[in-house]
Amino acid sequence: MRAGERAYAALLEEIQTGSLPPGTVLGEVEQAARLGVSRTPLREALRRLIADGLVVQQSPRVLVVSGFDVADIRALFEARRAFEETAARIAASRGDLAEFRELAAAFGDADPGDDASVDAYYALIERFDAAIDAAVANPYLTSALRTVRTHLARARRLARDNDARLRASVSEHRLIAAAIADGDAELAAHATHVHLHHALAAILTSLSEGTP
Repeated sequence: MRAGERAYAALLEEIQTGSLPPGTVLGEVEQAARLGVSRTPLREALRRLIADGLVVQQSPRVLVVSGFDVADIRALFEARRAFEETAARIAASRGDLAEFRELAAAFGDADPGDDASVDAYYALIERFDAAIDAAVANPYLTSALRTVRTHLARARRLARDNDARLRASVSEHRLIAAAIADGDAELAAHATHVHLHHALAAILTSLSEGTP
């Protein structure tokens, strides 16, 4: 992996997991030394993060991790509804139905009861997302979905320790995958809408209760 890619991947993960919280100053010298790269690949990584909206220019010489508050989360979910409901509807119309049938079965077997199984569940979601992208086969829509997912990781960690929400999310994903496998476009879109409604509510509840 190139140095710029490595620096980008490391910073992306730290921003998404909260290790680098909003407002963190990203000094070139300090970050390059910390990540073990020169300043040129670090600048490449920072430019990509700026394009992602995860880093902003606070002043001519200062870059910081972008803010991420309730307003940002609500705006993110508005975009998610538009893109993901459309994607689910399209996938049901022209996706690999057998693949979604397998995904529905995998979600049916998922049980996020500990850290390892939670990680496996999120890996299954990544597989589901990849299947959606392949079914949609629309570079404009999949590009928009990738941008949303980049920011979603920041919101998702707020609900990660909510066992009840994780188990409900498993069932919701199973229903979406099953609807796509049955070729039922409207049910797939509706099930996606319900899932996003519950996901947003859980995150906002976590924030209102002060859950880290």
